[in-house]
Amino acid sequence: MSDHRLPAISEALEPSTAQKTESLDALSAILPALAGPERTDQLAALLSEEDIATLRHLASEGIGENSLRALTSDCSYLEGWCVAATGEHLPWPAPVPLILKFIAHHLWDPEKKKADPGHGMPEDVAGTLEDQKLLRVPKNTAGLRPPHAVSTVQRRLASWSTLHRWRGVLGDFSAPDVRSALRLAVRVADRPKARKSRRALTADLLERLVATCNGTDYAAPCLVDLRDKALLLVGFASGGRRRSELSGLRFNQITREDPLPADPNDPGSDLLPAASLRLGRTKTEDSSHDNAVLLIGRPVEAVEIWLEAAGISEGPVFRAIDRWGNVKTRSLTPQSVNAIVKARCIRAGLNADDFSAHGLRSGFLTEAANRDIPIQDAMQQSRHRSLAQASSYYNDAGRSRRRSARMLG
Repeated sequence: MSDHRLPAISEALEPSTAQKTESLDALSAILPALAGPERTDQLAALLSEEDIATLRHLASEGIGENSLRALTSDCSYLEGWCVAATGEHLPWPAPVPLILKFIAHHLWDPEKKKADPGHGMPEDVAGTLEDQKLLRVPKNTAGLRPPHAVSTVQRRLASWSTLHRWRGVLGDFSAPDVRSALRLAVRVADRPKARKSRRALTADLLERLVATCNGTDYAAPCLVDLRDKALLLVGFASGGRRRSELSGLRFNQITREDPLPADPNDPGSDLLPAASLRLGRTKTEDSSHDNAVLLIGRPVEAVEIWLEAAGISEGPVFRAIDRWGNVKTRSLTPQSVNAIVKARCIRAGLNADDFSAHGLRSGFLTEAANRDIPIQDAMQQSRHRSLAQASSYYNDAGRSRRRSARMLG
C-alpha cells in the first residue's frame, strides 16, 4: 500500500494544528461527539481551519446535534478520501470530475470487481482510509469489500453540497453528468437498502420487552426497570420516537392533560390518564413547529411512576443510573437507548441482532397498519413528513394479506 501522501498531510497541517485543536475543543462543548483527545486529534489532522469554521457556524445557527455530528463525520471522511485519492485537499468548489470520482470509488459493480481489482475504489486508497479509521467496510470471505451503502453515498454527497452552501460557493452536484452517474451507479451497486432495525417492535413484541421490567415474584421493579418500562412505552406510544428524541426529552416537555375516555366514540367509557408530549426540535422539524403528540393510558402512568420514584422534577426525563442505583443528573445518550432496547430483547428471549431502537418507530407504523388505522392518523403521531416513507411500513405490513398473491393458492 502506498503511503506517500501521508507525510504531505502532516506537513500541510502541522503549523495550525494547535489552533485547530483549540477550536475543536470549543466546538466539543456544543457537540459532545467531538469530545476526547483521540477524536480531536484525528479531526485536527483531517479538517482545515475553514472546515472547522464552517462547522462552528452551523453550530451557532442552531443546527440539530445529530445533523451536525453527521456533517462533521462526512466532512472529515471527504477530506481524508480526497487526499488519499488525489494527493490534494478538497477544493472549493468541487469540480464535477472529482464528484464523479467519488461516486466511482464508492458505488461499483461487485461482479466486475471480482475480475478487475482496479474497478471501484483502488486498494491503496481504501488501505489509507482504513488506517485512518475512516473506512470501516469489512472485506468479505473472498477478500473483497462490498460497495458502500447507497444511502451513505447519497448522504455524503448531500453533506458535501451543504458545506458548499455554507461556504458561499456553488458546487455542481446537480450537474447532468453527476445525476446520470449516480443513477446508473445505484442501479449497478447490488446492495439493497437495509432497515435500521431488521424487525419491527410491534405491540406483541413490545409487551414481551415491557414484561421484563415488571420485577419478579421475589423483588419489586428497581429504578432501572421503572425507567426502561417508561422509555419503551413512551417511545412506542408517542409515534415511535427516535432514540435521540428519547434521550433528549426534558421534564418541561411533558404536560398532564385532562383524562380521556378509553373509547373516543363512547364518552361514558373508562377515563384514562393523558399527557401531551411537546417534541421541540426533531430530525425533520424545528422547535417552532406545533409538534406535540398525545399520550394516553399506560405510557402516562409509567412515566409518572418513574419520575416520582427517581425524584425528577426538572431536566432530562430518562437518565443514567449507576451500578449502585443512583440516578444521575445527565441524560441517557442515544447509544444508551439503543443498548437498553437490545438488553430488554435478550431478557425477553429475542435475538438482539434483529432489533434496535428504531424498531419502536417502525413497530408503531407497522402496528398501525395491522390495525387498519389510516396512515394519515398514524403520521400525525409519528410526525413523518414523507408519505412515501411512512407508507413503506404499511406496504410491508399488508403484504401477507394481499388477495392478489392468492390467485393460484
